[in-house]
Amino acid sequence: MQSVTFANRQLDALILGKPQATRLALACLLAGGHLLIEDVPGVGKTTLAHSLAAVLGLSYRRVQFTSDLLPADVLGSSVFLPADGRFEFRPGPVFSQLLLADEINRASPKVQSALLEAMEEQQVSADGTTHALPAPFFVIATQNPFGQQGTFPLPESQLDRFLMRISLGYPPPEAELKLLQDGDRRQLLPALKPAVSVDELLSLQQRVRALHVSPALAGYVLALLQATRQNEQFVHGLSPRAGLGLLAAAKAWALLEGRDHVLPEDIKAVFVAVVAHRLTPRLPGSSSAALALRLLDHVALA
Repeated sequence: MQSVTFANRQLDALILGKPQATRLALACLLAGGHLLIEDVPGVGKTTLAHSLAAVLGLSYRRVQFTSDLLPADVLGSSVFLPADGRFEFRPGPVFSQLLLADEINRASPKVQSALLEAMEEQQVSADGTTHALPAPFFVIATQNPFGQQGTFPLPESQLDRFLMRISLGYPPPEAELKLLQDGDRRQLLPALKPAVSVDELLSLQQRVRALHVSPALAGYVLALLQATRQNEQFVHGLSPRAGLGLLAAAKAWALLEGRDHVLPEDIKAVFVAVVAHRLTPRLPGSSSAALALRLLDHVALA
């Protein structure tokens, strides 16, 4: 755990004034999920992704999603070899341990959906052959707020593949002043040293899955799920998959806190990041995150 703590400290030193966001990103990876970062351009979304790859020693590829991008540009394609009379699959950038899908909502829905199998099954199917993706496999997608020019909304099926959605926001004044004085934080990336080996990271993900959850805490998660289904402010309630994701994220948070069991505080720490993007408010302009926070105030641990 000391190595993970060191990795977290390196992230905080690079992404100034955002300790909650960096810890949520690390928890998302430890839980085996994928991360969606929604925010305006220029607040450090790409830097966070690159920093995570650097401190965790992961192979890293970045794809800039644009309106003319094709699924093959992400997944790869088969190339005919005349000399051998056969097709050979050439892997795309998705065959990396950390894939940054930058501005994912600027690509067409067809390209967005091309990632579904990779994110869910950790594999790519092409020409009747299944190609396994490397382990660990972690997608970080960034998107600009919907409504900006040239954006397409992510379909619900795609949103559900992301364990968490976070927002960095503007840095606090003291952190922004340091940024202005010291310069672009990306210049520090080459100095970052991997704090965890790939084998250690896979072992930590196994530890997360093995963490104990008491029956009372599982009942608390169920109560939260049912509260969303009975709440008329949402179009649909949370699915069982969302409940499993909530528990996985809470386990990862507990591990980062140095515990081998989950507490209600762990559920609360990750709740909004895990569920807000899965909830659609009935009233236009309502914030799903604000409504999710209210649920925490009204659902008690039995």
